[in-house]
Amino acid sequence: MRGRVVAALAAALLLSAPVLAACGDDGVAPPGEAKVDVDTPELRELKAAAGVEDCAPGTGQPVEQGLPEVTLACFGGGPDVDLAALRGPLVLNFWAAWCGPCREEMPVIQAFHERFGDRVTVMGVDYNDPQPERAMQLVGETGVTYPLLADPQERVGGSGSFAFRGLPLTAFVDADGQVAGIDAGEIESVDELVDLVERHLGVAL
Repeated sequence: MRGRVVAALAAALLLSAPVLAACGDDGVAPPGEAKVDVDTPELRELKAAAGVEDCAPGTGQPVEQGLPEVTLACFGGGPDVDLAALRGPLVLNFWAAWCGPCREEMPVIQAFHERFGDRVTVMGVDYNDPQPERAMQLVGETGVTYPLLADPQERVGGSGSFAFRGLPLTAFVDADGQVAGIDAGEIESVDELVDLVERHLGVAL
């Protein structure tokens, strides 16, 4: 298991000012922002072929130190999801098709989902990805079936409360909706993810 200073990263990542901005100060979206469509007939077909589970909207209210109040589309069709309404225990993984370590990590997270998904919810976010078709193809190649959201415009990273710079990144959300921990970098084994869940969420697996 590689070393990392998770507590320091969490403190650095949960910032009060945005690091990544989706819009300028005048509120005008950057050129091309609206061109990334994450719900097309092709994506729906690829999603169905991969057996990806449906997105489930949360039922909670925003809380301090919780996920940002950002509504994301269900990748490949389905109900939109307000991140701030999600409750744990939840493993929320941010990835992209262009991210090499993400490709290695996704089968690990899928294996965790298959073993412990009835006790810990797993959800992925295809983040800052300009090629959703390639991303959904990767989903099929890696065997991922847990629910997936899409954030091609980096709305989460630019929200101001959850700013971050790199992928992959995994957030651990507790039953109260608070972000109990953040892990930056590739998770290399199911055992490593089990340790992180136990450490951040207090769930013995």
